[in-house]
Amino acid sequence: MGNVEEIVVTETEDVATVTLNRPAKRNAVSLAMWRRLTEVFSEFSRTSRPRVVILTGAGGHFCAGADISEFPIVRTDAVMGKVYEEIADGATRAVRDCPIPTIAAVSGYAMGGGCGLALACDFRIGDATTSMGIPAARLGIVYGPLDCTLLLRQVGLSNAKRILFSGRAFGLADCRDLGLVDMVAEQQGNALDAARSFAADLANNAPLSIAGAKLVLEAVAAGKADVRVREIDEVIARAMDSADYREGGTAFGEKRPPRFVGR
Repeated sequence: MGNVEEIVVTETEDVATVTLNRPAKRNAVSLAMWRRLTEVFSEFSRTSRPRVVILTGAGGHFCAGADISEFPIVRTDAVMGKVYEEIADGATRAVRDCPIPTIAAVSGYAMGGGCGLALACDFRIGDATTSMGIPAARLGIVYGPLDCTLLLRQVGLSNAKRILFSGRAFGLADCRDLGLVDMVAEQQGNALDAARSFAADLANNAPLSIAGAKLVLEAVAAGKADVRVREIDEVIARAMDSADYREGGTAFGEKRPPRFVGR
């Protein structure tokens, strides 16, 4: 088992799938996996490839959260806990800040840190098996600002308190009502298949346009549009000067699907 990759990255055409691969532990994230997730999503950010990323888990579960069995070794006190949280937050930020659209395909459990990873993605797709929650209150843990911010912006203050104070797992219907999932797979379908279908639609659109829209929306949502004016102006200008902008207009005039190349 020591040679098994615990983070598996596969790419088909314009869509990459990042799979948490510890099915025997319901894909609980080890310290090494947090570090590897940071590397993987940082690399996507540097290359702006592929066009869409799906984050999922092997064996019928998305992620049961952080690997608590490691805590007596890697998180024994407040000092080590702070270091651990910085590493885990680094992975979450790498997912959140990836300029490429990200989709969490959530089957089975997405608990604790797993729920946080799903919330860091742009979209969350669930299915009949989906169960999400944050059991911090049952473990004596206080969630930090990054994870609380992701939760709050997704579900609102009252629902965020309900999720954190209760510490319980919510089934698909409650996840939809709370806002933890954005889309649901068709009956008898699974989250990964639905995510692949959605990713294929996104991959057909102009990459510079999507990356620019993501940057602007994140800046506005964080209340930082005024301090990121230069970045926003740059992505708007880059898209306007791109071959894809000219292709979009030409394809519209010729009544055919555009062929975008990302430049």
